[in-house]
Amino acid sequence: MRNATSPAHRATLLATAVFLVLGSSTPGQSDRPPWAQKNKSSTSGGTDPNSTTANSGSSTVSAGPVGEPGKTVEPIPSAKTESSTDSQEPATQRGRIRVNVNLVNVLVSVIDDHNRPAPDLPIEDFQLFEEGVQQKIEIFESETSQPLDLALMIDASLSAHKEISFEQEAAAHFIRQVIRPGDRLSVFAFDENVTQLAAFSDNVATLQSAVRRIPPGAGTSIYDAVLLGSKALERRDEERRRVIILVTDAGETTSRADFDAARKEALRSGTLLYTIVIRPVKNESGRNTAGEHALETITDTTGGAMFFPDSPQELTAIFDTIDRELRTQYRLGYYPNPRGPANSYRNIEVKVLDGAYRARHRKTYLTGPQ
Repeated sequence: MRNATSPAHRATLLATAVFLVLGSSTPGQSDRPPWAQKNKSSTSGGTDPNSTTANSGSSTVSAGPVGEPGKTVEPIPSAKTESSTDSQEPATQRGRIRVNVNLVNVLVSVIDDHNRPAPDLPIEDFQLFEEGVQQKIEIFESETSQPLDLALMIDASLSAHKEISFEQEAAAHFIRQVIRPGDRLSVFAFDENVTQLAAFSDNVATLQSAVRRIPPGAGTSIYDAVLLGSKALERRDEERRRVIILVTDAGETTSRADFDAARKEALRSGTLLYTIVIRPVKNESGRNTAGEHALETITDTTGGAMFFPDSPQELTAIFDTIDRELRTQYRLGYYPNPRGPANSYRNIEVKVLDGAYRARHRKTYLTGPQ
């Protein structure tokens, strides 16, 4: 059947519709239909309002992962100011902050001729050099506020185990003394293997219990201990001091890693090594000293110290010395100028102008990729 509506009636309906459309529009939008006047924040209607257009004008960000050495990571705009063309950045590029990873931190122990720490020296008493070029000291703390992460590593080999009771009690005393608010310590034993007996913690009783239950082992894996201890510390927060305290007879026999690998890992992680050598035989001609000489090199390069007690009873005094030194370290920070090539070792020297003192610090560091 044909529609019976007359031409006049159809014209009236059309005029009414036009009137309704024009009458419902707001000032300034009278030439746009209602669907074009919706607020951009509305999600009704299907299309995601945050979708990115092809000609987006948003600034690019650094391509490397957050915190990658040698990178400066640009910030992403916050959610409150983010434009619709920025909000679809890949998830891996969101939430980045600007991080300047070129800063080199150097922990410095300043001691006198009797190995006593020299506290409260002013910045003017220090000079810092990289590859012979003097650097501007940008950060100076006369007593660093950085908390400690300590790996206490005790030789459990049969050759060292006869003095283990003295080592255990001296270490238990050290744990009680060294832990301050914010510090964390982990206990390791090493023989032919390296075993973590207690995770990083400030629970003194738990840590002391771990030290007192070190079982006897067979071989001595010094290089493995330094390498794995450094790796464990490297997984910790960067804004903390990393310290290994190694108690051993230095008779290297069973490591899978070699000297070079252990040294490089200690340097790469920024670990400070303190080594206490319990010598079962005092005469060098009666023992293998290769391990001692290797540890001396690694310890000196990291800026730590070596101790050779004449008897296990001296261990408590040595631990006290280490604790006192850790509490009086200076922190110097600088931005290398010129900056060294990527993945290269750079030599550091710190001088104390007061001739009554000498500085002990890490001698080198490894630059990151550009």
